[in-house]
Amino acid sequence: MAHVKLHIPGPVEVSPQTFQAFCRPMIGHRGQGFKDLVATMQPQLQTLLGTKQLVYLSTSSAWGVMEGAVRNLVSKKVLNCMCGAFSDKWFDVSKRCGKEAEALQVPWGSPIRAEEIDRRLATGQFDALTLIHNETSCGVMSPLREIAALKRNYPEVLFIVDAVSSLTALPIAFDELGIDVLLAGTQKAFALPPGLSVFTVSASALAKAALAKDRGYYFDFVEFQKNAVDNMTPSTPSISHCYALSAKLDEFFAEGLENRYARHRQTNQMTRDWAARHGFNLFPEVGYESITLCCINNGARPGGRTVDVTQLQKRVKDQGFLIDGGYGKIKGTTFRVSNMGDETPESMNLLFAAMDAAMKPL
Repeated sequence: MAHVKLHIPGPVEVSPQTFQAFCRPMIGHRGQGFKDLVATMQPQLQTLLGTKQLVYLSTSSAWGVMEGAVRNLVSKKVLNCMCGAFSDKWFDVSKRCGKEAEALQVPWGSPIRAEEIDRRLATGQFDALTLIHNETSCGVMSPLREIAALKRNYPEVLFIVDAVSSLTALPIAFDELGIDVLLAGTQKAFALPPGLSVFTVSASALAKAALAKDRGYYFDFVEFQKNAVDNMTPSTPSISHCYALSAKLDEFFAEGLENRYARHRQTNQMTRDWAARHGFNLFPEVGYESITLCCINNGARPGGRTVDVTQLQKRVKDQGFLIDGGYGKIKGTTFRVSNMGDETPESMNLLFAAMDAAMKPL
């Protein structure tokens, strides 16, 4: 079958070089070879996440770590910040974990604002909050730095941040921001196959986790810390993912992180420019658009052009590219185009040529 290149919000396209690293021979996950592999990655991951804390590897989707964060850290009540399909899901996850939870719900496409979080936390009801930095369902990016600044006023509240689709595309300085959990899956901006997550946890969060009696085992933060000290994981890891992650980290630092961030800004702006040339506007509130994908308005909001998204998607796919036809309640009234991972101006221009052709006439 002919390969269809992925420009969906995830998983994203994986390079042949990454697959080559993924297929290296197996080693024992308790042997020195694996410890050496993790030891090589650890300082790179710490630089990438902007932390002196150890960075953990979890053979799971990011949702595993997200659920683990709730189980490890919520003893009183959690504030779930909700601005799209995936952040909305946090509220359901919290309740299924048996935790008392409250929804801070804003319309899809609107960001979570620090002022509203401040108002809720001032009640003193909460000991944790959850935030998705970059909500891919509607392409909105909430102002993480402004929100993290609230931590100074509420040191007893643990800030849990999902950076699944933003980490590696822009700088996120964990220690400087003062947040307590930062997590990401590696199938998005990392450009790895699905199945591995990375995360780091503050000293305060580790101390809180140690007191939790029902935190389980697989996602026990205390176990992750205990093993990470010895460059190991609590349970059997996907060694292939670790090989691929190591190769990818080498690529990141060879390119230079600032260059990587600039490339994501450039390719994202190119996508915005394509939308504008064709008479579309973007779905998110102006000033809060994602830089790793564009959620393009197709009638979900007043103004701008509308097309048959199913037909557009099909025509683009016939030319070898897959874009997304919108998610959940805004499926069809938006469509999404990803620029995250390994994409370059040259690779994005190939996509735009296919999309241009697909628009004539539509």
